[in-house]
Amino acid sequence: YKAIYAEKMGAEFPQDPKVQLMEAVKAVFRSWDNPRAIVYRRMNDIPGDWGTAVNVQSMVFGNMGNTSGTGVAFTRNPSTGEKGIFGEYLINAQGEDVVAGIRTPQPITKLAEDLPKCYEQFMDIANRLEDHYRDMQDMEFTIQEGKLFFLQTRNGKRTAQAAIQIACDLVDEGRITPEEAVLRIEAKSLDQLLHPTFDAEQLKKGEKIGQALPASPGAAAGKVYFTAEDAKNAHEQDGEKVILVRLETSPEDIEGMHAAEGILTVRGGMTSHAAVVARGMGTCCVSGCGEISIDEDAKVFSLGGYTFHEGDEISLDGGTGFIYKGMIQTKEATVSGNFGRIMNWADGFRRLRIRTNADTPADTANAVRLGAEGIGLCRTEHMFFEPNRIPKIRKMILSDTLEQREQALQELLPFQKSDFKAMYEALKGRPMTVRYLDPPLHEFVPTDPADMEALAKDMGMTVEQVKQKCDDLHEFNPMMGHRGCRLAVTYPEIARMQTRAVMEAAIEVSREKGFSIEPEIMIPLVGDKKELKFVKDIVVEEAETVKKERNSNIIYHIGTMIEIPRAALMAGEIAEEAEFFSFGTNDLTQMTFGFSRDDAGKFLYSYYQAKIYESDPFARLDQNGVGQLIRIAAEQGKKTRPNIKMGICGEHGGDPSSIAFCHDAGLTYVSCSPFRVPIARLAAAQAALNSKK
Repeated sequence: YKAIYAEKMGAEFPQDPKVQLMEAVKAVFRSWDNPRAIVYRRMNDIPGDWGTAVNVQSMVFGNMGNTSGTGVAFTRNPSTGEKGIFGEYLINAQGEDVVAGIRTPQPITKLAEDLPKCYEQFMDIANRLEDHYRDMQDMEFTIQEGKLFFLQTRNGKRTAQAAIQIACDLVDEGRITPEEAVLRIEAKSLDQLLHPTFDAEQLKKGEKIGQALPASPGAAAGKVYFTAEDAKNAHEQDGEKVILVRLETSPEDIEGMHAAEGILTVRGGMTSHAAVVARGMGTCCVSGCGEISIDEDAKVFSLGGYTFHEGDEISLDGGTGFIYKGMIQTKEATVSGNFGRIMNWADGFRRLRIRTNADTPADTANAVRLGAEGIGLCRTEHMFFEPNRIPKIRKMILSDTLEQREQALQELLPFQKSDFKAMYEALKGRPMTVRYLDPPLHEFVPTDPADMEALAKDMGMTVEQVKQKCDDLHEFNPMMGHRGCRLAVTYPEIARMQTRAVMEAAIEVSREKGFSIEPEIMIPLVGDKKELKFVKDIVVEEAETVKKERNSNIIYHIGTMIEIPRAALMAGEIAEEAEFFSFGTNDLTQMTFGFSRDDAGKFLYSYYQAKIYESDPFARLDQNGVGQLIRIAAEQGKKTRPNIKMGICGEHGGDPSSIAFCHDAGLTYVSCSPFRVPIARLAAAQAALNSKK
């Protein structure tokens, strides 16, 4: 190590203890800005200007023989939440030996055999610390020649499953209130509970090839990769499900660990780096599998009589520590038990309503099961991409005359209507906001020669004519081109068809099932009051026609998406025509920043390194810029229409910090993907409790 220091620094390692101490202090301060710290802060919403701190304390030594040792312990199990001491220690060792996974340690209970007096004293202090802090403690200790030293204690990192168990147990023990319990669970961590687990029947058929320590629960199946960089690239560039297999992990591996479905290590215990980081991320981890023979350079490992190369498939069970050959099928998670209990408490505290973004009956049913109170965004264009529908939308797009377009739309009407009916049935009377056709038309046209030929034959055109029409639809900047309400201005018949589908579906389901349904029709990409009124008049005319035909007095609402900066600034006028606003924060962010959300990833990392931005504005709402526009629109909209309903339906609808902003801005609801509904429910409750405090 001294030789490495001399080579890198161009000077000998200092021998003056004071110099050593100050250099060590400065090294800790410098670590705040190393690449892995920046990644960690971005993952956990920690501001870069906070800085870090340094504690200086006298040294004690656990490597002074068999009456010395070191360990890490928790007052409750950080994986399951089970009450009782949980930890590991090593005789004749320093702390780094335990946390780095260099040696596989002994369970803390063995300390009772090795050094019974120290164990008794340790348990007494551990219990006092938990009583004082009223939370599960993560403690580090050293024993030097028979004398016990506590080095630190802190509230322990835990899995979502453990967080829920501990919070409910502490309420039952009378130590904390339900409000405190709700505030103690990190909303993002619920993601761990909402993803699939192994299907029990498939698991029985799985071939078990090894077992090690169940370091972080969950089920993971994927392709084996041996370096953090390879794992990250396989996941981001190729969309692979990845299992990161390492001798041991280190902080440099954080991006690969983040990209992985699961982590498998040869060395290390339940408190090693891999285990602690994986638990914090909610990533499945099996550690300390000493049976593995691994060659990281050759990218190969052997276990259970099999040899695995990069790209081969394995499965990990983080709850049991079992390792399986091949991919094992998974099943959906459920909201029940203590999870349901926390959700019920959260629902009692929050003000924001929670809806979901869903385009299919299956997504709708799943979101309702997870607690969604309706649909905040139904993207109707997603209903057109199925193989039996895409030719019909293409016929409509490539039609030369109004008559041809209307004929093609008539063929689409039954499909659109049947989807709406199925979704209204799944909602059982809960509201649904239907966004009319939004994307540029070129997204629907064929690019494959065989598809062009089939379309030409169906429309009585030549392939050259079809190709020419497809070329004519090409736009230089399609995201800011002929899309959204602009399609309805040019082709009113599209809005008419969609209105008929929505209204007929709502009327039929309300009569057949007895549900009270009030359709919410959302006109996208509006930038001006007159633009909205033009499309709204078409919608109202068709809706009233359907009501008359069906002898119905059904109530419906027409609103708009605020996703253009001009719309936010003109919201007071637009609210004269719109009964509700839904902030499309994906496009609003894109247009406010001038970033393409499809391409920003290519340069944002440089911005993080340069400390220009600390987080991805498409994942975490930019509260200073985009948020300012939302506040302006909300205030102006309420002035014009005091009872206006407002929500957001971009990706930010499932991000806890963005949800807290929506609460403060006075929005009515947030809408997010089905699996993020419980996260949003908890985050909304925390926002309400924090603002009350």
